[in-house]
Amino acid sequence: MINQMMTVVQKRTIAKDTVEMVLQGSTISFVEPGQFVHIRIGTGFSHMLRRPISIANVDGQEQTITVIFKVIGQGTEELQNVSIGSSLDVLLGCGTSYPVQGLELRRALLIGGGIGVPPLYYLAKELRKKGVQVTSILGFQSKENVFYEEEFKNLGACHIVTDDGSYGWHGNVNTVIDSEQIPFDYFFSCGPLGMLRAVSTKLIGQPGYISIEERMGCGIGACYACVVPAKDGKGFRKICKDGPVFPAGEVVL
Repeated sequence: MINQMMTVVQKRTIAKDTVEMVLQGSTISFVEPGQFVHIRIGTGFSHMLRRPISIANVDGQEQTITVIFKVIGQGTEELQNVSIGSSLDVLLGCGTSYPVQGLELRRALLIGGGIGVPPLYYLAKELRKKGVQVTSILGFQSKENVFYEEEFKNLGACHIVTDDGSYGWHGNVNTVIDSEQIPFDYFFSCGPLGMLRAVSTKLIGQPGYISIEERMGCGIGACYACVVPAKDGKGFRKICKDGPVFPAGEVVL
């Protein structure tokens, strides 16, 4: 993990209350899929805690990372209003990653929900580089919340599902899992706890990894604000340091 000032080089709204931002720094190539950045917002005491934001893409040649966040409060609203050309104080390469290089697999099933979709895009790109066949199921509240559909389709089969049925499948990600019987060697999932719980129950016994999207305090494992119980009953795991990526079944959701 390193701390550096990064420059905002691009910014655009890609769905309802959803912003894609590209940051450029001097050292970004070590960042792995599933890790997150921790961004300081504002100055003084207005926002004491940094904001954890997952990484949607890394471009080693341009030395840029792409982050996607939802505007849900004062902090993310202020981040949305940062001008292109401004600098942000960023902790980079936080948390654990999906073990892409250590796995032998031919087919991967990626399951994302809402703002849990972005880290799966970087993961999908790295899996495709290994020759892995990627199938994605992406769940959103409604049509106006959908983003990155074409980007995922460029990497493999992609199923969109919405809670209200306004676009794609009507239902949730398990609706597609039940209907399509998609073959896979490993599944990788990221999203809200309810979705992760449902997916883990549906795919119990199957090899896979989950990534938990939760609010954090320090982001480096010092404050114990983001713990989850371990499944083996031996204490807790810190989402920010021991996660956010965990093997399926390691923690209680």
